[in-house]
Amino acid sequence: MAQEFTLPEVGEGIESGTVVALLVAEGDRIEIDQPVLELETDKAVVEVPSTVSGTVTKVHVSAKSDVKVGQVVLSVDESSAGEAEGAAGDVDGERDDASDGDDSEPDAKAAVEPSTDAASDDAPPEGGSDSRTSRPAPEHAEERSGARAPDHATRPTTLIPAAPSTRRLAREHGVDVAQVTGSGVLGRISADDVRRFAAGGGDASPARSAPLSPKLPDFSTWGETERTPLSGIRKAMVRSMSTAWATVPMVTHFDKADSTDFEALRQKHKLAAEAAGAKLTPTAMLIKVVAAALRKFPDFNASLDVEAQEIVHKRYVNVGVAVDTEYGLLVPVIKGADRKGVIELARELGELAERARDRKLSQDDMSGGNFSVSNLGGIGGTGFTPIVNPPDVAILGVSRGTREPVWDDEQQSFVPRLMMPLSLTYDHRVIDGASAARFLRWICQAVEEPFLLVLEG
Repeated sequence: MAQEFTLPEVGEGIESGTVVALLVAEGDRIEIDQPVLELETDKAVVEVPSTVSGTVTKVHVSAKSDVKVGQVVLSVDESSAGEAEGAAGDVDGERDDASDGDDSEPDAKAAVEPSTDAASDDAPPEGGSDSRTSRPAPEHAEERSGARAPDHATRPTTLIPAAPSTRRLAREHGVDVAQVTGSGVLGRISADDVRRFAAGGGDASPARSAPLSPKLPDFSTWGETERTPLSGIRKAMVRSMSTAWATVPMVTHFDKADSTDFEALRQKHKLAAEAAGAKLTPTAMLIKVVAAALRKFPDFNASLDVEAQEIVHKRYVNVGVAVDTEYGLLVPVIKGADRKGVIELARELGELAERARDRKLSQDDMSGGNFSVSNLGGIGGTGFTPIVNPPDVAILGVSRGTREPVWDDEQQSFVPRLMMPLSLTYDHRVIDGASAARFLRWICQAVEEPFLLVLEG
């Protein structure tokens, strides 16, 4: 019996991906749960297992091609029509039920922007530029149990940028979301767009923002050119950075921390950390400082709910750290950072950075961050302005430390000290300038006097 294997949902908010490699060919025998292709999403590369068993009669996709959830990938001649058909039917039914509520694009946290690593040569290449690659928006069971998705033949050929809650609202109003013109960044459809359409406003929408990407000239007029397709990770950064820049009023505050004793402490204990299976980097130590600061200043561990006109304070502390990879910037998240010791943080950071470089991060690894650290100290620079990754309200940037003359009152002379440049970008809708200055000064004091973490952290 012939059976089609369609691309299943591989993660919340993921609608499509790029085929990196096909793991089967026509004529191959496959079993249920056997990996049949590697797919690059905007988060990582994942192996996609088969939901059917039998002999592959046709492969409908090729390496480097883009595929969407629900698209036919393989045609399979099942060896046993009974059990296999039932299993495949169940999976296909679940996919149809879920698809209409699972088409949201990943949120911007993403990324967010986010960051890199180490302020010394010993630091690993965890860091990168800043912006977090988009974090997937959390979804709930009720959003996946609504009206059955339309038949594949009637599905739109392009992805529709709308959150699951917006799609549910459209169903409740009897609105075809594909007919609604979005007023958000990159045409994203909001709940207000749906309500206007349902009220008879058609495509009318509030003043649309100017196109973010103007039409390019024909560069070949002046010489030879070459085009390279955006990777899934880079596409996610385009979305998240465009959204962040267009929606969040950002301000960056700068300060410097005397990290002389901080670095001496790291050097003193790095061998003990290595014996425990961890590499003690400045970033790992800074994560501990940041986690304590987020506890002391809860407004920085929050998110703004514009629609409800509320600030959401989180009672947990999850810190994202940007990792610079050859595929683009990724921002894995360390959960419960305030409850972990520095060596444990260093070990987990190293593991996450390695998985990021191997493109083996899971959806959970990339989700749930509250605040980001972007450390470019291992590369260079005297300062930069990281971009806030919504729904976060702030991000810390770290640049390379340098020896500078600092006045010592006791010695009545200048003495050489290792100074660490820090930059804090914040959402000015939630954070005031004075609050940002206090937050960053506290971080500087904790770097200068680590015992402060014991006293107040």
